Amino acid sequence: MLAIVVENVPPRLRGRLAIWLLEVRAGVYVGKVSRRVREMIWSQVEVAIEDGNAVMVWSTNTESGFDFMTLGKNRRIPKEMDGIKLVSFLPENDISAMQEK
Repeated sequence: MLAIVVENVPPRLRGRLAIWLLEVRAGVYVGKVSRRVREMIWSQVEVAIEDGNAVMVWSTNTESGFDFMTLGKNRRIPKEMDGIKLVSFLPENDISAMQEK
């Protein structure tokens, strides 16, 4: 299982994602694809994201049963602790400073 959530991305990227995945809500795409296709989809997101942000979550053989990657400016930052990936939050003013750059 694969899920990708995008915010503030160009319409052409949203259309591109809809080719491979089902858009179940605005900006939320799900599907079941191979690792190779997942990596190809993510490379398309990296190229076309512009000022938006994205997170991709997929099922895998880890302690939590899934893994994820993020891209773009967002307060949520992935952090690995003792082999488990968690999410750390930046303070409000840090994300504002990131957006001004």
